[in-house]
Amino acid sequence: MSSMDDTRWVRSRADLVTFVERLSQEAAAGPADWENPTVDRYLEALSAWIDGMDDYFRNRGEPVPEQMTWGLIADMLRAACFYE
Repeated sequence: MSSMDDTRWVRSRADLVTFVERLSQEAAAGPADWENPTVDRYLEALSAWIDGMDDYFRNRGEPVPEQMTWGLIADMLRAACFYE
C-alpha cells in the first residue's frame, strides 16, 4: 500500500491539492496497475464509485458519510483508478 492508497492524511484543501498533484504524476508515469488509465474509463469509474459508495461503506461496517470531506474526495479520486 502506498501513501496514495491511504488517504487519511488528506484533511485540508492544501492536502487535497498535494494528493491530486501526486495522482497526476502517477498517471503521467504510466499507471501500469491502474484499471482505468484513460480519462474516459477513469471518469466512468469515478461516476460508478460515487453512485455505489454507500454500499462500499456499509460493506466495510462504516457509517455512510453525510458530509463531504477533503479525504472523501481523495477516496473517490483514488478509487476511480481501480474500480471496475
